[in-house]
Amino acid sequence: MKTAKAGQTTSRAAKADPVANRLALVAFLTDDYDRAIAWFCDVLRFELLEDTDMGGGKRWVRMAPTPDADTAFLIAKATGAQAETIGKQAGGRVGHFLFTDDFDAMAAHMKAQGVTFREAPRDEPYGKVVVFEDLHGNPWDLMQPKP
Repeated sequence: MKTAKAGQTTSRAAKADPVANRLALVAFLTDDYDRAIAWFCDVLRFELLEDTDMGGGKRWVRMAPTPDADTAFLIAKATGAQAETIGKQAGGRVGHFLFTDDFDAMAAHMKAQGVTFREAPRDEPYGKVVVFEDLHGNPWDLMQPKP
């Protein structure tokens, strides 16, 4: 198997195996399904794709920016020792990157919703970015990539 070196990429077309894979779900740990759903809908303007009762207090909850997004969050209620990782999903680093096509409007909306921003927005070679915290204190990037 060929691996990419720094600055290089490998394409699927160059591989002999024609299997197509995609990242469909990313787990988001919470202590309360409904509070997480409300935060994603109200603050990030995500859509609730599915909320299925699995019994025993467990639910299958999928959220995404749009119904046709390639990747969605699976909202997972932490149990037992998992609860210790709520708010620390990426070990204190930015773990999620929310891209927008209107940075100023989205940042203003989020500020009006009471979101905590850890810094002032800044321009980077890759776009305009600011670090904010989700409902549990996990750091995220809000970013408008450069065209």
